[in-house]
Order: sequence, then C-alpha cells, then structure tokens
Amino acid sequence: MIRMRHTDESPHEASEINVTPFIDVMLVLLVIFMVTAPLTTVNVPVDLPSSTEKPAPRPDDPVFLTVKADHGLALGEDDITMDGLAGALESATKGNRDERIFLRADKTVDYGTLMGVMDKLRSAGYLKVALVNLQGQEEGKEAGTAVVPTGNAPSGGHPAVAPAAGGTP
Repeated sequence: MIRMRHTDESPHEASEINVTPFIDVMLVLLVIFMVTAPLTTVNVPVDLPSSTEKPAPRPDDPVFLTVKADHGLALGEDDITMDGLAGALESATKGNRDERIFLRADKTVDYGTLMGVMDKLRSAGYLKVALVNLQGQEEGKEAGTAVVPTGNAPSGGHPAVAPAAGGTP
C-alpha cells in the first residue's frame, strides 16, 4: 500500500496569539468596575432642577453638600447638622479651603435656605462653590448632572451670580 504524505502532517509551530489570558483579565476588570461603580456615586435622593447647557468637567473626588427637601443637610451620604457643617467640611476636605464644594439642593428648597447654607460655607472659609443641577433635559425627566461654578462668593452678603454652565469649575 502506498501512503501519500500531506504537507499539513508535519509538526509546525503555532503562530497564533493565545487570547484566553487576555479575555480572563478583561473579565476580571469588568467585574471590578461593576462592583466599584455604584460605590462612587452619591445616593442621597434629591429632585434637582434641570439645565440644557454643557456640563463642566467633574473632579476625581468631589465633595457634595446636599440640601434635602426637608432642609436637612448631607455631606456625601452622611447626614449632618447646620452647626456641624464646618467641622464635617474640615474633615472631608482635609483642611483644604480652596477645594470646590459641589452644592446640590432639592428644587423645593427655598432660596433663603440655600443662601443660608452658602453663608455657612462662606463663614467656614469655603469660597469655591459649584451648584449642581440636572443636565440636558426638560423639566420632570431624568438625565445626568451638570455643575454651575459660582466662583468665589463675595463677603458682602450678596450671592455671586453663577456664570453659564460649562465654565471652568
């Protein structure tokens, strides 16, 4: 019997890239991001007003101060009192009074209450305040958040006029 030899029967080196370890690493990274992503957001429920302007860039580790509908305050996700605001901000910013404070307020909060909180921030030495609102939507619909920087608040008792959204925070 005659045997015919084929060229693919000879041993040869595999020249293909093994992508299995790459896929394993990507799946591990996916799981890590899925677990950590919900932990990086603030979960204090607040009904924010909306804006259609472009949002300003968000810093890596922002300090959120929230005025809730019941006029209570929350720093991050922790409830605080108006009297304990200065101490809580001191520990949250590690004493850096130049750090921007992102102020969120429920749309049912009256202007006087919001200005009272801004006065407390000013008296504590935090002059860089950015107002947070809902971004790119009509009233009553869900969307992302935008930051309206207010710059340095004047000390004469009058609030700073917030420039258009999308300015440098």
